[in-house]
Amino acid sequence: MLAIIGGTGMTQLANLEITHRQVIRTPYGEPSGALTFGHIKKHNVVFLARHGYGHTIPPHEINYRANIWALASQKVKRIVAIASVGGIREDLVPGALVVPDQIIDYTYSRKFTYFEGGEKPVTHIDFTEPYSDKLRRRLLKAAKVAGSPAIDGGVYAATQGPRLETAAEINRLQRDGADMVGMTGMPEAALARELGLEYAALGVVANFAAGRDPGGRGIDWNAIDGVVTQALVNVRNVLEYVVDHDAD
Repeated sequence: MLAIIGGTGMTQLANLEITHRQVIRTPYGEPSGALTFGHIKKHNVVFLARHGYGHTIPPHEINYRANIWALASQKVKRIVAIASVGGIREDLVPGALVVPDQIIDYTYSRKFTYFEGGEKPVTHIDFTEPYSDKLRRRLLKAAKVAGSPAIDGGVYAATQGPRLETAAEINRLQRDGADMVGMTGMPEAALARELGLEYAALGVVANFAAGRDPGGRGIDWNAIDGVVTQALVNVRNVLEYVVDHDAD
């Protein structure tokens, strides 16, 4: 079964025919909310709003371990994570869709692994390629078929939040090789890898990163809301194709 994690602006799926919701208890505390089960084009899907269904949980307070564990407990095999990002690279303009292929983690003080405490052995995961290539390719194909082609590849910089970055910080991220910036990509991707789940992200470029707006403006929150709302229409179309071909 495919799981979809909704980010900023996506607290529900308009094209999801809901069958039931289920509260999951985990050894790691409470997830962001109940899991929502249903069908998209007659295919089983489970949905979770990363920030809570009222969008009340900031990035640094999300219980990522509980979220991923809850999904895995329901026999989920694949996760498509929707995330809003700020565009650093010139072609990542507001409204664009992007499927990143690498991550740099700048977060701190988050619970980032299942392999700690008690008598658990030291365990290392191979994180050379942080996203599932197979799932990435499926997202890229889906975006093309849906008429909303997504940009293939890019380095996602995961920052702590909840504030946005300074222009100098974005300059640093660019020097480090980052193409986009967000706040929720880690430890979500690594936790999915620890539990053996395929994981890929579909980024929605909500705004130019700080200091990157060609007009020299700061962050326009009203503009972001409009961009995300429109882009999520394209995201839903992409997800319909992904779900329809999930068993391929």
